[in-house]
Amino acid sequence: MLLGAGLGGFVDGIVLHQILQWHNMLSNQLPPDNLVAAKVNMYWDGVFHAAVWVLTAIGLRVLWAASRRPDVPWSGRTLVGGLLLGWGLFNVIEGLIDHTILGLHHVYEYTEQKMPWDMAFLAFGGLLLLAGWALVRAGRADTAPRTAYGA
Repeated sequence: MLLGAGLGGFVDGIVLHQILQWHNMLSNQLPPDNLVAAKVNMYWDGVFHAAVWVLTAIGLRVLWAASRRPDVPWSGRTLVGGLLLGWGLFNVIEGLIDHTILGLHHVYEYTEQKMPWDMAFLAFGGLLLLAGWALVRAGRADTAPRTAYGA
């Protein structure tokens, strides 16, 4: 789940912050309409990317440790389900805290109607959670025997 949260954060930061440029970390509080405000937003976007990098690195470490244990069954459905659970959890937590509670930014800043975009982001997070949960449950049946090398 940590790996999924980190990767989901990268999708958010790369796609919504950088490619589409729909928002920045502080764009509701400090609209990036001048060079100083844009630089402040860019700095906090960098802090955000550093945090999701740490989540991803910790997730890789946990996955590596689990891969060394012979009692942990290998399951593609469980792996993908865990990734989706983490991404969904990231979306729901980030959406509730940054968009709703703190109001740091909204999914799409360039409209008067910000709430539908924020609710769609939360709904997408909910769908990811449901899909991830279903895959993890289905993966419980994947109990293929493992060799000493995890193959």
